[in-house]
Amino acid sequence: MRYSGYAYINTIGCQMNVYDSEKLAAILNALGFAHTRNLDQADIVVCNTCSIRHKAEEKAFSFLGRFAKEKQKKPHLLTVMAGCVAQQEGNNAFKRLPHLDLVLGTQAFSRFGRHIDALQSGQRQIVDTGPSDVIFEAMPDDTNFLENQVSRFVTIMQGCDNYCTYCVVPYVRGRERSRFWKSIVKEIQVLADKGIREITLLGQNVNSYGVKEGGISFAALLGKVACIEKILRIRFATSHPKDLSPDLIQAMADLDKVCSHLHLPVQSGSDNILQKMNRGYTRKTYLSRINDLKNTCPDIALSTDIIVGFPYETRADFNDTLSLLTEVQFDSIFAFAYSDRSSAPAAKFAGQVDEKEKMDRLNQLLALQDSVTKKKNKYLKGQIMEVLVEGFSARHHDGFVKTSDNMKQMTGRTASNKVVHFPSETIRVGDLVNITIENAYLHSLWGRPTESEHHEE
Repeated sequence: MRYSGYAYINTIGCQMNVYDSEKLAAILNALGFAHTRNLDQADIVVCNTCSIRHKAEEKAFSFLGRFAKEKQKKPHLLTVMAGCVAQQEGNNAFKRLPHLDLVLGTQAFSRFGRHIDALQSGQRQIVDTGPSDVIFEAMPDDTNFLENQVSRFVTIMQGCDNYCTYCVVPYVRGRERSRFWKSIVKEIQVLADKGIREITLLGQNVNSYGVKEGGISFAALLGKVACIEKILRIRFATSHPKDLSPDLIQAMADLDKVCSHLHLPVQSGSDNILQKMNRGYTRKTYLSRINDLKNTCPDIALSTDIIVGFPYETRADFNDTLSLLTEVQFDSIFAFAYSDRSSAPAAKFAGQVDEKEKMDRLNQLLALQDSVTKKKNKYLKGQIMEVLVEGFSARHHDGFVKTSDNMKQMTGRTASNKVVHFPSETIRVGDLVNITIENAYLHSLWGRPTESEHHEE
């Protein structure tokens, strides 16, 4: 059935949630609901949720909680909790949000349209956290495109089989399943034809893509995507160190379109903590993978995830993490103080670290990484770097505020994932341009286009 009205989607969490929200938007659009960024205009409000950290979970409940009074003024307004918190909470979500209309789990997206029909017929408090035998497929549509968008996410697999003791993903997204490679390539071709120039392939562990299904390897998939003519750059996340194969490392070196950046979460530099996290590798193994990467891809930029204050982490364990950062010299890190997730095994561990000690360790870790990042960025001063232009710099109000020499400020990224700001009046979104780096900061670089700048027509 086709309806009319407006849908507002609030996305919380990871890149996969951004991708999933686009699929939900496509379903709503097919039903007749146009996308809106104005909450007051919305007839359906969807919150696509994340449960990886407690703060993200509470953010979802807070957002949806505001509509209890709103629904008294707009009785037809429908509210939907989708994603990981929905999968985790099920019927319990109604205890905190009795006005909620639909709880849609991570594997129920293919049934979303059916539930919208039921809600329009007057049903309320519907819960669907059931499994699905297939990964929901939906081609991109025009409603999901922002003007001048150059990069997009594409999920290539769902779920996880690793069961790290701190993580809820296997419990809320299910076991690992890979999409058929031809469906992925078809989707990316559609995106390329709509003007997308950079693709980020997503999975909880992209390195194990296709293994369970006996399909092509992830390295082979990269080769297929690289053959799509209009795609200029390929990124991917996330890679699990234990499954980083020599074939994948070689593919990164051989395929020009694959960016010279890898996010490889280590989580800890201590073998003791890695074992308690059930990460499946040792410090020595991780450093061996890093050494192979640097030898095969000398220009590779590296980033990682680190959890500090995991249960049982001693000061000596933490010092092992600091020494690993010093040895690897990551370009950037994402670091967090450990917090319990009720459905993860680590929530039951003894040996909890004091909250103040966690924050002290986190601050020490971040200070060390800041010094490394500043040094690595300053090394780039004077170099010419190729930048894919993403748009106007946000700090310059969509380009209407000029730089000191009366030019608009643009922004983009290098293949090594460095953010670069530069002035220009003629460069367009989607262009590949050569920028001479003049200044380096902690989180970005500043430069000017060279005479050899070039455009992607």
